[in-house]
Amino acid sequence: MAFDGTWKVDRNENYEKFMEKMGVNVVKRKLATHDNLKLIITQEGNKFTVKESSSFRNIEVVFELGVTFNYSLADGTELTGTWSLEGNKLVGKFKRVDNGNELNTVREITGGEMVQTYVYEGVEAKRIFKKE
Repeated sequence: MAFDGTWKVDRNENYEKFMEKMGVNVVKRKLATHDNLKLIITQEGNKFTVKESSSFRNIEVVFELGVTFNYSLADGTELTGTWSLEGNKLVGKFKRVDNGNELNTVREITGGEMVQTYVYEGVEAKRIFKKE
């Protein structure tokens, strides 16, 4: 329930290097660092609905904790994986469909902000969101 609400990206840390490691081309990386991403998150028990809106796309993602689902990143990278709740953190464990490499992400509320941390092949990045 702590994740419920509307979150707008405020700043990034090491996000461009992360996208480079993911294989995102330079033009898309530059655009993505200023994508004005907004997430509207609602939780009902183990079911989450996340509405993503950005300069690139508007989508709705529905998932249930512990249940494998497919997801496409804004650059078209296909993933399969799960979200779980570990304490007060949402932990995502995903694999790329194209190469099987792991992409792990954690969402946590810290000091009134939602910090989303990504780790891919040893590169860590953060996107920090403020509640609207």
